[in-house]
Amino acid sequence: MIELVIPQRSRDLGAFEVGRVLPFAKRRMVGPYIFFDRMGPKDLAPGLPPEADVRPHPHIGLSTITYLFDGEIMHRDSVGSEQPIHPGEVNWMTAGRGITHSERFERLRREGGPIDGVQLWAALPDEREEMDPGFWHYGSDALPVFDGDGVVGRLIAGRLAGVVSPVKVDSPQFYVHWQLRAGARASLPPEYSERAVYVVSGEVEVAGQRIEAGSMAVLKPGSAVTVAAVSDAVVMALGGEPVGPRWIDWNFVSSSKERIDQARADWAAGRMKLPDLDSEEFIPLPPRIGRIVEPEPMS
Repeated sequence: MIELVIPQRSRDLGAFEVGRVLPFAKRRMVGPYIFFDRMGPKDLAPGLPPEADVRPHPHIGLSTITYLFDGEIMHRDSVGSEQPIHPGEVNWMTAGRGITHSERFERLRREGGPIDGVQLWAALPDEREEMDPGFWHYGSDALPVFDGDGVVGRLIAGRLAGVVSPVKVDSPQFYVHWQLRAGARASLPPEYSERAVYVVSGEVEVAGQRIEAGSMAVLKPGSAVTVAAVSDAVVMALGGEPVGPRWIDWNFVSSSKERIDQARADWAAGRMKLPDLDSEEFIPLPPRIGRIVEPEPMS
């Protein structure tokens, strides 16, 4: 039932580490999800240096999904949004034809505290790659919750087993947060052709194989899969239907290499509007290295 196990690759950002899971050399995407980063966990002291913030930068052709287990991040973007995100909430930003945003750790800088969460990118389907950009915030009480037999779950986005999240999506997909007590079992139905399970903490067993914290098990299609908690565990399950191959270069995702070239030129020339409430600085365009460049962590 397991096609591949991907261990996260740690990158030190100075203030804390980020674990990159997707894209991976042997598996670029799972359903529409082309990027998966785990930030933290880390307990930060007050006085976090300014360089820990993610300064304004651009995106095209994707949606970013930010979900926290601990801490707070302040989001600002070029469609006028200013929205902190807290544990159990969802910040969903759709870049479409182009958006810029920043992510800053202002409260943690003042007060200190933990930071722990996950950020995903979902590549947009061909017909929506150039849609208008937008931003949506969903409180934790807006998300469907499962509770029973040692499993507490929250459907972050999409549809799973007949349950639908209110979070806006642009292609068939699902994204769920499970908390399992030791010995508990959660079932993942076979309704999508691509699925994966990432272990945030603890240890689980899938098809007789143990999956440790910090690893993602990419599942074979066609059968229901049971995730059994060896210890108390936190798991993110995700997947959906493929949207087709995608170029990825820095913070840009597209079905067209020429469109990525245009986005790079637009950013370099200052033709992309900066966030309304955070326009004093930005991340310069990095040099291209090879044909495909992985995005920077937490970007």
